[in-house]
Amino acid sequence: MPKLPVLTPRKLLKVFLKTGFYIHHQSGSHLNLRHANKRHLHIVIPIHSRDMAPKTLKSILAQAEISVKDLLDIL
Repeated sequence: MPKLPVLTPRKLLKVFLKTGFYIHHQSGSHLNLRHANKRHLHIVIPIHSRDMAPKTLKSILAQAEISVKDLLDIL
């Protein structure tokens, strides 16, 4: 498995918007995203100024059904 990249939440949001997700709503500092075609996919991204924690990023990728390799290909 490739190594997880260090990403800011804004950069991760841009990646998800490219892959078919859209912003459903925002609750405080957390964006709720849904996938346009795969209705069962629902992810939450915390929008903070610091980089994403590796475990948080891995959890979000698992919920979005995107592998680390796919993420690196999109970047």
